[in-house]
Amino acid sequence: MQTVMSDTTDRQLAAQYEAYPYPARDPKDESRRLVVGSPSHLREVDHWILGARRPASQPLNALMAGGGSGDGTIMLAQQMAWLGRPGRVTWLDRSAHARKVATARAAARKLENITFQEGSILDLPRSGLGPFDYIDCCGVLHHLPDPAEGLAALVSVLAPRGGIGLMVYAPHGRTGVYMLQDALRLLTPPEEAPPARVEVAKRLWKQVPPTAWLRKNPWITDHIQGGDAGIYDLLLNPRDRAFTVPQLAALVAGAGLRIQTLVEPLRYDPDTWLTDPRLRARTAGLDPIARAALAEAVCGNMGMHIAYCVRAEDPPLDLPWDDETAVPVLRELDGPALAKSLRPDGVLPVTWDDLRAMVPLPALAAAFLARIDGRRSWGEITAEVVAAGASPEAAARDRAALVRAMAPTNRLLLAAPA
Repeated sequence: MQTVMSDTTDRQLAAQYEAYPYPARDPKDESRRLVVGSPSHLREVDHWILGARRPASQPLNALMAGGGSGDGTIMLAQQMAWLGRPGRVTWLDRSAHARKVATARAAARKLENITFQEGSILDLPRSGLGPFDYIDCCGVLHHLPDPAEGLAALVSVLAPRGGIGLMVYAPHGRTGVYMLQDALRLLTPPEEAPPARVEVAKRLWKQVPPTAWLRKNPWITDHIQGGDAGIYDLLLNPRDRAFTVPQLAALVAGAGLRIQTLVEPLRYDPDTWLTDPRLRARTAGLDPIARAALAEAVCGNMGMHIAYCVRAEDPPLDLPWDDETAVPVLRELDGPALAKSLRPDGVLPVTWDDLRAMVPLPALAAAFLARIDGRRSWGEITAEVVAAGASPEAAARDRAALVRAMAPTNRLLLAAPA
């Protein structure tokens, strides 16, 4: 693929990621940890994009559009390898330096289900790549001259009934970032070499007074913990746009897509945070995007939005929660350990950036959670709960209540069928 720089800012952006692949990663760390997150967690893709109906035996063809130093690529490819899932993950980025890092990380894990391709996502319609069942575009669209063009390029290689995982910056949780970006454009223009700009940014951060809003923002830490790459990406990026929920929804709709879910759904439900009955009477009249926008506005700590999207004409998500053969899974949670740790009042605390939601669970929650292992079906688990002393009626009632409580937290999902 041949990459054509669209403007001066685009050339500066390319130089940035060549100098500082993002995020900063050391391939030696692969022996100690797997970086896990959203979008593109395999369990989430199976659940939110494929509706827990696409057989695990069917090969999954995935694209990491703007793969950077490889977090999403390595995560998805490793999860596929661990579960014996057929298919491939294609890493696509225009940074040769980032490719070197991502390739070394894959080699450290001996992953053989990754294809590396240098190029721009804007070239996808003419690339011959795809179609892809799943496309990840994490932290890319908000740096493009025309995000709509970038999203349209992704849709051009999306397979029927496939989906896209997006991450874009959100404005409220990034309070203070754009003020320091303005200051640094005055002190060190984008035309200067990246190392010189990083040095100026470090000096400025040491000098900014306590009234600077970024000093007061505890949820943004890239300039503190992300090394030189984190400083550059956060404070020196030559093009950086944030999207509110309505702006993201409009961008997605313009590409012929719809938001399947925002991650995590409970966080975007204003009733999670507003308990006043009179306020809830008003939230009840809002459409889903307006409700999410309200949650974004009142919480104030969302620095990014993560969304799983599908084509607008695709059928609504219809997860088979009532299917006795369906297999529930806990995302990055150990069922027995979680069951033992539940509070006596049956409330599960869930925290996002220092904001805690209290999720009430039914009486039999521990009995169900202790048996969720990613292998046993709902039918098998329910039969065991009944055999342990619960009535069939109570088991059915509490299982449904557990789903209603935990599915919106993105912790309880359904696995792909065998």
